Amino acid sequence: MGLDQAVTGPLVAGIGFRRGTDPDEIAALIERALATLGAERSHLTAVATAVDRASEPAIRAATARFGLSPHPVSPEALEARDMEIVTRSARIERLRGVGSLAEAAALAGAGPRSRLALPRIASGGATCALAFRYDTTRES
Repeated sequence: MGLDQAVTGPLVAGIGFRRGTDPDEIAALIERALATLGAERSHLTAVATAVDRASEPAIRAATARFGLSPHPVSPEALEARDMEIVTRSARIERLRGVGSLAEAAALAGAGPRSRLALPRIASGGATCALAFRYDTTRES
């Protein structure tokens, strides 16, 4: 999908972040990702991250700004989407077993038939990717 096309489906943000990252930075990165795609805040239906980070205060505070709670994603669910990742980080592969935590979390959080809408973008302490959630009501 080109960035000039209208976003019509629900989106899931996948987030990776370093400990100590400020919630403002995470929330601003999600806003930047939505703006890059030309999506409205209302299109964001979930924010997914690794299960071991989902309870951290920074991600909880950042997602609350969107009226959401962090959606925890298991290591197995992250790894199951690794073949669909377009951005690769050697460091994250060593630590997490996937090329991009943000992309894998977005895809896993959006469901089995989801697809990447925006590859990973980064700030100083966080990464964000967006995936289109598959809507079963549109199935013919």
